[in-house]
Amino acid sequence: MSRIDDLIQELCPDGVPTMSLGELLDYEQPGRYLVASTDYRDEYATPVLTAGQTFILGYTDEVEGVYSANRESPVLIFDDFTTAFKWVDFPFKAKSSAMKMLTLRAGVPALIRYIYFAMQCIGFEPQDHARHWIGKYSLFRIPVPPLEVQCEIVRVLDKFTQLEAELEAELEARRTQYEHYRNSLLAFSNDVERVALGDLGDLFGGLTGKSKVDFTGGNARFIAYTNVFHNIAVRTDLDDFVKVAPGERQRTLAYGDVLFTGSSESADEVGMTSVVTSKLNESVYLNSFSIGFRPYDVEWLDPEFAKHLFRSHSLRSQIVKTANGVTRFNVSKTRLRKIQVPLPSRAEQARIARVLDNFEELTNDLTIGLPAELAARRKQYEHYRDRLLTFKELAS
Repeated sequence: MSRIDDLIQELCPDGVPTMSLGELLDYEQPGRYLVASTDYRDEYATPVLTAGQTFILGYTDEVEGVYSANRESPVLIFDDFTTAFKWVDFPFKAKSSAMKMLTLRAGVPALIRYIYFAMQCIGFEPQDHARHWIGKYSLFRIPVPPLEVQCEIVRVLDKFTQLEAELEAELEARRTQYEHYRNSLLAFSNDVERVALGDLGDLFGGLTGKSKVDFTGGNARFIAYTNVFHNIAVRTDLDDFVKVAPGERQRTLAYGDVLFTGSSESADEVGMTSVVTSKLNESVYLNSFSIGFRPYDVEWLDPEFAKHLFRSHSLRSQIVKTANGVTRFNVSKTRLRKIQVPLPSRAEQARIARVLDNFEELTNDLTIGLPAELAARRKQYEHYRDRLLTFKELAS
């Protein structure tokens, strides 16, 4: 830190200029790099990437149209809908037409690795399902100090990143172990009754449109697509609001509802679920691009059990088959109604939920063990990153 402070005092004591991301980065559409087949196999050589949570969807044997990123010529892949982005320094194929490849513009006074860290400080949360790079994200401005300062900042933050990566690898191994255990525990024998989802309850869609008149005179809270995808839909402390038209046939959510993402750029990520496991004290709606399921009787399907069940391999393997598409996959409600849901006794559901809750706590509870250590490391990293990337702006 003292080295960086000395460089700033020497090279830019009066402040630093800012530039927009669009001035610093070129973008390329992924058309010629899109994978043609989804026949992914681990023995194939070329990874197929998404900028989303999964990152590597699988490996392909296609040799044409491979994007030739490497350590000397890295690229940022950017999801135009979610604004998620990843650093890539190896050859790859792309899955989504919504991905943009961002590279450093010729002659700009910046390092792409520095820009990558600076983009992490942009606290933009998209609220609509639209493309964001050209009209919104590329306009964000970041400080651009002298290259010597950028190099030192990158060196420090790379050290933090490496330490975090080591903890993430260890935690990922533990989560893989949890998923294996969960999938084994939820792979029921033929003795357990199975019932079609459509016979257990009703499916309903989320809100449509961007602006509606609220029949209560205020704002109604809704659960966003991203909240369902990341399994945090039960949180109602999120600042998401929507206006609902009078007489519109939309259901408020209730305890026991199972929520599905209804659309995705990846077949492997479509139909991700979250379950409402607590009583809601206010009207909460499901936002667009999502599907809700409400059991006829919550006693049939324990919500605490359902939150594990619908993310298990046995259910996920059925759910992904309900979607079709090419560059974007959409769940068919007709097919979704037909998936077979195992229904052990209520007592067995409760037992399994307790076991998996305890196991999941070891991999996700941010107050204990490895998750706590990783959370502390990330907080430390974010503190130093934000501090290092905060500059006095040079007066124009």
